[in-house]
Amino acid sequence: MPSVVGLLEQHELAARRRVDGLREEADRIQAELAAAEQEWQEWAIARRRVDTVLAPDGGNTAGTEVAEDPRDADAPPEPRDAAKPKSQVPVWREGLAWSVLSVDYQRILTALADRNRLHQGPLTCQEMAAVFGLDAVPAKVEALRSKAKRLAARGWLAERQPGRFTLAQGPAGQGGGS
Repeated sequence: MPSVVGLLEQHELAARRRVDGLREEADRIQAELAAAEQEWQEWAIARRRVDTVLAPDGGNTAGTEVAEDPRDADAPPEPRDAAKPKSQVPVWREGLAWSVLSVDYQRILTALADRNRLHQGPLTCQEMAAVFGLDAVPAKVEALRSKAKRLAARGWLAERQPGRFTLAQGPAGQGGGS
């Protein structure tokens, strides 16, 4: 007859294996979600570009109506330059405030602005994850990398060395995202 302690150890080992398996599955799903989000963003950008090119007025979409999400019916109208959370990152231009970005993007800019203010070097996405208190697991690091690359592609960040991000000259000169 097995001992009580032996049975408890067996159950503990089985539970630990199940937790480890579920964590691995969660990491895989997070990475898959980040990749799917990136793909969705790229298709949305492509659709907007095609809409602009095929617009009957030669690409001027100023008067084009956009179908609104019925869940936003009670929300106050947003300024024209504001990005909807998790929807888009506008191209940086003089006078564009950080507030047009979703909170996740603002956190990245704030962390890099703090490093810039302290005259520290650029950050990698793994270092960003640590700064934000996230586990440096591949899914979270890749999600940050996707956001940082998007910010860099639109002029908010600079990536002078592969994988190392800092504020771009324009946003850095704004005094912390006026």
